[in-house]
Amino acid sequence: MRYEMMLPHQIRTAIDNNWPVILPLGVLEYHGEHLAVGMDTFAVTRTAEQLEKEMDLVVLPPFYYGSGSSVVESPERRGTVQVDSENLVLFGKDLFRSLLRIGFRNIHFFIHHQSENFYQGMPTDLAFRLAARQAIFEFLEKERGEGWWGDNSMSNYYDDHENGSDPFNWIQGHPLMDEEIIKNYPFDHAAKGETSLMMALCPEGVDMSKLSTEKWYLETAIDASRELGEKGARLVLDRMRRILKGKVK
Repeated sequence: MRYEMMLPHQIRTAIDNNWPVILPLGVLEYHGEHLAVGMDTFAVTRTAEQLEKEMDLVVLPPFYYGSGSSVVESPERRGTVQVDSENLVLFGKDLFRSLLRIGFRNIHFFIHHQSENFYQGMPTDLAFRLAARQAIFEFLEKERGEGWWGDNSMSNYYDDHENGSDPFNWIQGHPLMDEEIIKNYPFDHAAKGETSLMMALCPEGVDMSKLSTEKWYLETAIDASRELGEKGARLVLDRMRRILKGKVK
């Protein structure tokens, strides 16, 4: 369900049944002349929309204003929006603090932007991961008091950590494509992989008549196809299903 359309009794149902809560996280960034600037975010929102049809979950309004940076092209007349990661931490902490106070304990953000480096971290995902940790620590200390972790009631902490039920799993961040998917699907910027994915998930955000392959990172876009994009979408959807059903971290 879309969070902004939920009535309070539906929110309580989602809390009581521990429904997954998805935050689509992305940027507005130049992806060549042939793709919409919201490509990275659309990759998450369109897959979440498909999952919404087949399982009980809450989909938060997407956050588009990540750290786009200017590493690809300058923003002038091209559209990249840059928000410094320091500001994202502040926003993310407020957002996660609110979601925890509401009662959600199964929160997941998914990101595609720069996520080939997810395990080392890049500005947007690092900001939201830090914000999540800060919000959880603050919430636990406020609710349970100082020394909460050392209290004897936490004696099962390491067992809970092993099975993924400890408090630090209340908010989890995930790359849209993990290493296994990237082995089987081209990961790039606005080239064959992303263009194909957009053809499958968001065809209205693609105009191949505008494609220019003058830049190195766009050269393979000419080989994009809807069929390849559908393969990528299937891989992503399968992984998201397993994550949200608690079968993979």
